[in-house]
Amino acid sequence: MRALLRVLKYIKHLHIGILFMADALLLFTASLFTHVIVSSVVPSHSTTVSTAVATVLPAVFCLIGLLIFKVYKIMIKHLSSFGFLRCILGIVFGSVIMVALEAFAGNYHHRLFYVVYCPLAVVCIAGVRVVFSIAQYRLKVVSLKSSTAVPTLIVGAGYAGTNVLREMLMSDAVNYAPVGFVDDNPALTGMEIDGVRVLGPSILIPEFCRKLGVKVILFAIPSCPEDRKKNILRICAQTGCEVKVIPSVLDLASQVKFLPQATSINVEDVLGRSVVHMDESDFLPFLRDKVVMVTGVGSIGSEICRQVIKANIKQLLMVDIYENNAYEIQQELISDGHGDIISTEIASVRDYPKMKCLFEKYKPDLVFHAAAHKHVPLMETNPEEAVKNNILGTYNVARLCEEFGTQKMVLISTDKAVNPTNVMGASKRCCEMTMQYMAQRSKSTEFVAVRFGNVLGSNGSVIPLFVKQIEHGGPVTVTHPDIIRYFMTIPEAVSLVLEAGAMAKGGEIFVLDMGEPFKITTLAENIIKLYGYKPYDEMPIKFIGLRPGEKLFEELLMSEEGLKSTANKSIFIGNQISIDEKVFEAQIEKIAETAANNDGKSVVEILKEMVPTFNHQ
Repeated sequence: MRALLRVLKYIKHLHIGILFMADALLLFTASLFTHVIVSSVVPSHSTTVSTAVATVLPAVFCLIGLLIFKVYKIMIKHLSSFGFLRCILGIVFGSVIMVALEAFAGNYHHRLFYVVYCPLAVVCIAGVRVVFSIAQYRLKVVSLKSSTAVPTLIVGAGYAGTNVLREMLMSDAVNYAPVGFVDDNPALTGMEIDGVRVLGPSILIPEFCRKLGVKVILFAIPSCPEDRKKNILRICAQTGCEVKVIPSVLDLASQVKFLPQATSINVEDVLGRSVVHMDESDFLPFLRDKVVMVTGVGSIGSEICRQVIKANIKQLLMVDIYENNAYEIQQELISDGHGDIISTEIASVRDYPKMKCLFEKYKPDLVFHAAAHKHVPLMETNPEEAVKNNILGTYNVARLCEEFGTQKMVLISTDKAVNPTNVMGASKRCCEMTMQYMAQRSKSTEFVAVRFGNVLGSNGSVIPLFVKQIEHGGPVTVTHPDIIRYFMTIPEAVSLVLEAGAMAKGGEIFVLDMGEPFKITTLAENIIKLYGYKPYDEMPIKFIGLRPGEKLFEELLMSEEGLKSTANKSIFIGNQISIDEKVFEAQIEKIAETAANNDGKSVVEILKEMVPTFNHQ
């Protein structure tokens, strides 16, 4: 009776009812077929009951077994190997019950019956589910293509791509309509995966997008080599479609689903050069068992903290005047299990007495000095603040490093310090000069500067500005059609900083080989395309003119510095320039007094004296 009630309950759901009836018909047919076969081999195998009863009872008990193992609660589109195992167990359970009853009532089936019937019943039950599953996939593909779902091209017909497709077909919440796969394996062209065809190689992506009306491209090759990935993404950028990327295999290791992990493409993927990967074994040993101070834990400083914490350091001291930055990286490192070796101090590098207290308390072995004002236009209108924070702040930290016997101090500098045209760049050149001045006179501490170009994703970077402008409907603002810049990623910049710290002997300015500079207009166009818009037509680009102090081309070396190679082919050293110590000390004293009086105009004039290459615009 309970089994009958269960049957009635499930039949309320039409698709379950159809599946149940199909199973009953197949099991009865399998039983009848088996009965005929066994009768021809063993004519007397059924002797105690009629042939009809002997045929129906195995099917009935197998259905009861399927109900007991809750096979009909499994959605066919989510059927896994575990679901098929439950089908097998249901058939076996029903057959065992049947054998037990026969043994109790008197054997009337020959054992050969069950040897044939069980495998045949399993094949029938599994087969009907495979057929139902394929039919569901095919119907979903057809319905998606005819609905308002977004036409989507999947790049990669491997494991990730296949799972992305199945998520589209299995989830009613997903609004993607798969129109085809793209894969560079010629053996896959023309093949079908769950009713979706592999169209051809990636070089033809623009043609497929045009013919099929594709709106979104999903890049689903998580293990793709970096160079090949960049080439394919550049092809995708030509289509004007929105591009999303499935993360790396390691990032997906703990994820159940692929589609929710798909992210908008990283801009660095279309930047025209490969990411420079430093060998951590070159710089992590010199950090081991050290007390490390990082001043300024913004985008660059935070990444320094993340990387040095991996080197089994003794203690990490994070110093910042902006408590939000300090709190965020503090909580991140605590959640990663490093809470016992990190200390966070809210302090300004301008405040010499407070910084001295910190040096006395922690006695850092290594100092990475990232604290600085970096926004060019803001420093043009507040030059005295650039001096107070950048120049005097660096001077304070450097003097304390020497006083307390710090082994190394590494300054984060910028390509804007080379032949500067703005106050920010001139102030950072003074910071570099401070490093070289201290290196000349210090016998205990090695002072070094690290110079690089624009950092993608850092505070003040142009990339987040472009993205924000696009998301707000435009226009995207570019200062000049011909402006170009060098770019690097935050991890690249920090690896260079750490590598420089490891190889520093004192007084060097390290420079990264950043490849060819990139045109900002092209960068803006690429980002617009990757958001699915046509530059200028659907998303305007507005040229607003160079900002105060801004120049079209940035340089990485001054003419007198020259260039020396290092063991790392991606890192070079500029020749050390001699600093007249007495003159420099007098200039520092003079500019400190002028900045304290908040005399911005006079500050700029003193900067011109300190930095002969400063051509203020």
